[in-house]
Amino acid sequence: MEERNKYDDLEIFSEMDPVNQDEAILAQERQIEKEIAAVQPLIGPKEDLRTLEKEYRPEDSVYQAKIQHLEKHYKCLRRTRGDGNCFFRAFGYYYLEKLLDKPDDLKKFKAMALQSKDDLVALGFPEFTIDDFHTTFMEVLDKVEAGITVEELLNVFNDQGFSDYIVVYLRLLTSGYLQSKEEFFKSFIEGERSIKEFCHQEVEPMAKESDQIHIIALSSTSKVGVRIEYMDRSDALGKSEVNHHDFPEGCTPEVYLLYRPGHFDILYS
Repeated sequence: MEERNKYDDLEIFSEMDPVNQDEAILAQERQIEKEIAAVQPLIGPKEDLRTLEKEYRPEDSVYQAKIQHLEKHYKCLRRTRGDGNCFFRAFGYYYLEKLLDKPDDLKKFKAMALQSKDDLVALGFPEFTIDDFHTTFMEVLDKVEAGITVEELLNVFNDQGFSDYIVVYLRLLTSGYLQSKEEFFKSFIEGERSIKEFCHQEVEPMAKESDQIHIIALSSTSKVGVRIEYMDRSDALGKSEVNHHDFPEGCTPEVYLLYRPGHFDILYS
Protein backbone atom coordinates (compact mmCIF):
# COMPACT_ATOMS: atom_id res chain seq x y z
CA MET A 1 0.00 0.00 0.00
CA GLU A 2 1.39 3.38 -1.02
CA GLU A 3 2.26 5.66 1.89
CA ARG A 4 0.37 8.96 1.97
CA ASN A 5 2.38 12.14 1.76
CA LYS A 6 1.71 14.67 4.53
CA TYR A 7 0.62 17.18 1.88
CA ASP A 8 -1.96 14.85 0.28
CA ASP A 9 -4.89 16.34 2.22
CA LEU A 10 -3.88 19.87 1.23
CA GLU A 11 -3.70 18.82 -2.43
CA ILE A 12 -7.14 17.21 -2.19
CA PHE A 13 -8.62 20.35 -0.63
CA SER A 14 -7.05 22.56 -3.32
CA GLU A 15 -8.79 20.56 -6.05
CA MET A 16 -12.25 21.04 -4.50
CA ASP A 17 -14.68 23.87 -5.16
CA PRO A 18 -15.02 26.29 -2.20
CA VAL A 19 -18.28 24.79 -0.87
CA ASN A 20 -16.99 21.21 -0.86
CA GLN A 21 -13.68 22.44 0.54
CA ASP A 22 -15.44 24.06 3.51
CA GLU A 23 -17.47 20.90 4.12
CA ALA A 24 -14.34 18.74 4.00
CA ILE A 25 -12.49 21.02 6.41
CA LEU A 26 -15.44 20.99 8.84
CA ALA A 27 -15.64 17.20 8.59
CA GLN A 28 -11.93 16.94 9.35
CA GLU A 29 -12.31 19.30 12.33
CA ARG A 30 -15.20 17.19 13.68
CA GLN A 31 -13.10 14.05 13.32
CA ILE A 32 -10.22 15.67 15.21
CA GLU A 33 -12.67 16.73 17.96
CA LYS A 34 -13.95 13.13 18.22
CA GLU A 35 -10.42 11.79 18.51
CA ILE A 36 -9.59 14.29 21.27
CA ALA A 37 -12.85 13.51 23.10
CA ALA A 38 -12.04 9.79 23.02
CA VAL A 39 -8.81 10.26 24.99
CA GLN A 40 -9.38 13.45 27.02
CA PRO A 41 -12.51 13.97 29.17
CA LEU A 42 -13.85 17.48 29.65
CA ILE A 43 -12.70 17.28 33.29
CA GLY A 44 -10.23 14.53 34.12
CA PRO A 45 -9.61 12.53 37.32
CA LYS A 46 -7.25 13.75 40.02
CA GLU A 47 -3.60 12.99 39.25
CA ASP A 48 -0.43 13.27 41.27
CA LEU A 49 1.27 16.53 40.29
CA ARG A 50 4.46 14.58 39.58
CA THR A 51 2.85 13.28 36.36
CA LEU A 52 3.73 16.69 34.88
CA GLU A 53 7.41 15.76 35.04
CA LYS A 54 6.88 13.10 32.36
CA GLU A 55 5.56 15.69 29.90
CA TYR A 56 8.91 17.44 29.63
CA ARG A 57 12.35 16.11 28.81
CA PRO A 58 14.51 15.40 31.87
CA GLU A 59 17.13 17.77 30.48
CA ASP A 60 14.55 20.60 30.20
CA SER A 61 15.84 22.28 33.34
CA VAL A 62 13.47 25.27 33.19
CA TYR A 63 10.24 23.28 33.24
CA GLN A 64 11.54 20.55 35.54
CA ALA A 65 12.60 23.17 38.10
CA LYS A 66 9.24 24.92 37.87
CA ILE A 67 7.36 21.66 38.38
CA GLN A 68 9.44 20.99 41.48
CA HIS A 69 8.55 24.49 42.71
CA LEU A 70 4.84 23.77 42.13
CA GLU A 71 5.15 20.50 44.06
CA LYS A 72 6.05 22.49 47.18
CA HIS A 73 2.57 24.07 47.13
CA TYR A 74 0.30 21.58 45.35
CA LYS A 75 -0.21 17.83 45.39
CA CYS A 76 -2.67 17.05 42.59
CA LEU A 77 -4.18 18.36 39.39
CA ARG A 78 -7.18 17.70 37.19
CA ARG A 79 -6.66 18.09 33.48
CA THR A 80 -9.25 19.80 31.33
CA ARG A 81 -9.88 19.29 27.64
CA GLY A 82 -8.08 21.83 25.47
CA ASP A 83 -11.13 23.01 23.55
CA GLY A 84 -10.91 26.77 24.10
CA ASN A 85 -13.32 26.55 27.04
CA CYS A 86 -10.84 25.21 29.59
CA PHE A 87 -10.74 28.31 31.82
CA PHE A 88 -14.50 28.55 32.23
CA ARG A 89 -14.96 24.80 32.64
CA ALA A 90 -12.12 24.53 35.16
CA PHE A 91 -13.42 27.51 37.14
CA GLY A 92 -16.98 26.15 37.19
CA TYR A 93 -16.05 22.64 38.24
CA TYR A 94 -13.48 23.62 40.86
CA TYR A 95 -15.70 26.15 42.62
CA LEU A 96 -18.80 23.95 42.64
CA GLU A 97 -16.69 21.10 44.01
CA LYS A 98 -15.60 23.37 46.87
CA LEU A 99 -19.19 24.46 47.49
CA LEU A 100 -20.15 20.85 48.23
CA ASP A 101 -18.61 21.42 51.67
CA LYS A 102 -19.49 25.11 52.07
CA PRO A 103 -23.28 25.53 52.41
CA ASP A 104 -23.08 29.20 53.44
CA ASP A 105 -20.94 30.12 50.44
CA LEU A 106 -23.24 28.06 48.21
CA LYS A 107 -26.24 30.03 49.44
CA LYS A 108 -24.52 33.33 48.55
CA PHE A 109 -23.36 32.07 45.15
CA LYS A 110 -26.81 30.71 44.36
CA ALA A 111 -28.41 34.06 45.22
CA MET A 112 -25.96 35.80 42.88
CA ALA A 113 -26.71 33.31 40.11
CA LEU A 114 -30.47 33.66 40.57
CA GLN A 115 -30.29 37.46 40.33
CA SER A 116 -27.86 37.39 37.42
CA LYS A 117 -30.49 36.57 34.80
CA ASP A 118 -32.43 39.77 35.54
CA ASP A 119 -29.16 41.73 35.54
CA LEU A 120 -28.27 40.38 32.10
CA VAL A 121 -31.74 41.15 30.73
CA ALA A 122 -31.41 44.70 32.08
CA LEU A 123 -28.15 45.02 30.12
CA GLY A 124 -29.98 44.11 26.90
CA PHE A 125 -29.47 40.35 26.68
CA PRO A 126 -32.61 38.74 25.18
CA GLU A 127 -34.38 36.71 27.88
CA PHE A 128 -35.37 33.95 25.47
CA THR A 129 -31.70 33.53 24.51
CA ILE A 130 -30.29 33.18 28.00
CA ASP A 131 -33.20 31.44 29.75
CA ASP A 132 -32.23 27.82 28.98
CA PHE A 133 -28.61 28.39 29.98
CA HIS A 134 -29.63 30.05 33.25
CA THR A 135 -32.13 27.29 34.03
CA THR A 136 -29.48 24.59 33.51
CA PHE A 137 -26.98 26.53 35.63
CA MET A 138 -29.48 26.76 38.48
CA GLU A 139 -30.34 23.05 38.14
CA VAL A 140 -26.69 22.16 38.66
CA LEU A 141 -26.51 24.42 41.72
CA ASP A 142 -29.63 22.66 43.03
CA LYS A 143 -27.81 19.33 42.63
CA VAL A 144 -24.86 20.70 44.62
CA GLU A 145 -27.23 21.94 47.32
CA ALA A 146 -28.91 18.51 47.44
CA GLY A 147 -25.53 17.01 48.33
CA ILE A 148 -24.36 15.15 45.25
CA THR A 149 -20.99 13.44 45.48
CA VAL A 150 -17.77 14.62 43.85
CA GLU A 151 -18.07 11.73 41.41
CA GLU A 152 -21.61 12.77 40.48
CA LEU A 153 -20.51 16.38 39.97
CA LEU A 154 -17.67 15.14 37.77
CA ASN A 155 -20.22 13.20 35.72
CA VAL A 156 -22.29 16.36 35.30
CA PHE A 157 -19.28 18.28 34.00
CA ASN A 158 -18.37 15.44 31.64
CA ASP A 159 -21.88 15.39 30.20
CA GLN A 160 -21.38 17.57 27.12
CA GLY A 161 -24.88 19.04 27.26
CA PHE A 162 -24.80 20.11 30.91
CA SER A 163 -21.14 21.09 30.80
CA ASP A 164 -21.38 23.31 27.74
CA TYR A 165 -24.49 25.07 29.08
CA ILE A 166 -22.58 25.85 32.28
CA VAL A 167 -19.69 27.24 30.22
CA VAL A 168 -22.06 29.34 28.11
CA TYR A 169 -23.65 30.87 31.20
CA LEU A 170 -20.28 31.67 32.76
CA ARG A 171 -19.35 33.35 29.48
CA LEU A 172 -22.57 35.38 29.62
CA LEU A 173 -21.83 36.45 33.20
CA THR A 174 -18.36 37.54 32.09
CA SER A 175 -19.75 39.46 29.13
CA GLY A 176 -22.36 41.14 31.31
CA TYR A 177 -19.77 42.32 33.82
CA LEU A 178 -17.50 43.72 31.12
CA GLN A 179 -20.38 45.61 29.53
CA SER A 180 -21.57 46.94 32.89
CA LYS A 181 -18.05 48.30 33.54
CA GLU A 182 -17.45 49.59 30.02
CA GLU A 183 -15.69 52.80 31.07
CA PHE A 184 -13.09 50.84 33.04
CA PHE A 185 -12.47 48.04 30.54
CA LYS A 186 -12.59 49.92 27.21
CA SER A 187 -8.93 50.92 27.52
CA PHE A 188 -7.96 47.22 27.64
CA ILE A 189 -9.51 46.49 24.22
CA GLU A 190 -7.17 46.61 21.25
CA GLY A 191 -8.27 48.11 17.97
CA GLU A 192 -11.42 50.12 17.35
CA ARG A 193 -13.84 47.62 18.88
CA SER A 194 -16.38 48.60 21.50
CA ILE A 195 -16.76 46.51 24.65
CA LYS A 196 -19.97 45.03 23.24
CA GLU A 197 -18.22 44.06 20.00
CA PHE A 198 -15.34 42.52 21.96
CA CYS A 199 -17.78 40.48 24.05
CA HIS A 200 -19.70 39.28 21.00
CA GLN A 201 -16.47 38.23 19.30
CA GLU A 202 -14.12 37.12 22.10
CA VAL A 203 -16.16 36.30 25.21
CA GLU A 204 -19.58 34.88 24.39
CA PRO A 205 -18.69 32.40 21.59
CA MET A 206 -17.73 28.89 22.65
CA ALA A 207 -14.12 27.77 22.08
CA LYS A 208 -12.74 31.31 22.36
CA GLU A 209 -9.69 31.18 24.61
CA SER A 210 -9.57 33.28 27.77
CA ASP A 211 -7.15 36.03 28.72
CA GLN A 212 -6.67 38.14 31.84
CA ILE A 213 -9.67 40.33 31.03
CA HIS A 214 -11.96 37.28 31.11
CA ILE A 215 -10.50 36.13 34.43
CA ILE A 216 -10.80 39.58 36.02
CA ALA A 217 -14.43 39.90 34.92
CA LEU A 218 -15.61 36.45 36.00
CA SER A 219 -13.82 36.51 39.35
CA SER A 220 -15.19 40.00 40.03
CA THR A 221 -18.82 39.33 39.10
CA SER A 222 -18.89 35.99 40.93
CA LYS A 223 -16.91 37.33 43.91
CA VAL A 224 -14.73 34.21 43.72
CA GLY A 225 -10.98 34.79 44.04
CA VAL A 226 -8.81 33.00 41.49
CA ARG A 227 -5.08 32.28 41.66
CA ILE A 228 -3.39 31.49 38.35
CA GLU A 229 0.00 29.76 38.46
CA TYR A 230 1.79 30.67 35.23
CA MET A 231 4.15 27.92 34.10
CA ASP A 232 6.10 29.00 31.04
CA ARG A 233 9.68 29.86 30.12
CA SER A 234 9.56 33.38 31.55
CA ASP A 235 12.06 34.18 34.29
CA ALA A 236 10.23 37.00 36.07
CA LEU A 237 10.88 35.33 39.43
CA GLY A 238 13.90 33.34 38.38
CA LYS A 239 13.89 30.32 36.10
CA SER A 240 13.18 27.89 38.94
CA GLU A 241 9.99 29.53 40.26
CA VAL A 242 6.43 29.72 38.96
CA ASN A 243 4.89 33.17 38.81
CA HIS A 244 1.34 33.52 40.13
CA HIS A 245 -1.29 36.22 40.07
CA ASP A 246 -4.53 36.63 42.03
CA PHE A 247 -7.78 37.89 40.48
CA PRO A 248 -9.15 40.28 41.61
CA GLU A 249 -5.91 41.68 42.96
CA GLY A 250 -5.62 41.35 46.73
CA CYS A 251 -8.30 38.66 46.99
CA THR A 252 -8.22 35.47 49.04
CA PRO A 253 -8.04 32.78 46.33
CA GLU A 254 -10.68 30.05 46.31
CA VAL A 255 -9.92 28.61 42.87
CA TYR A 256 -6.40 27.54 41.89
CA LEU A 257 -5.55 26.98 38.24
CA LEU A 258 -2.37 26.08 36.38
CA TYR A 259 -1.78 28.01 33.17
CA ARG A 260 0.51 26.71 30.49
CA PRO A 261 0.55 28.59 27.18
CA GLY A 262 -2.99 28.37 25.82
CA HIS A 263 -4.40 26.05 28.49
CA PHE A 264 -5.76 25.88 32.05
CA ASP A 265 -5.84 22.89 34.42
CA ILE A 266 -7.01 22.58 38.05
CA LEU A 267 -4.60 22.53 41.00
CA TYR A 268 -5.12 21.08 44.49
CA SER A 269 -2.97 21.84 47.52
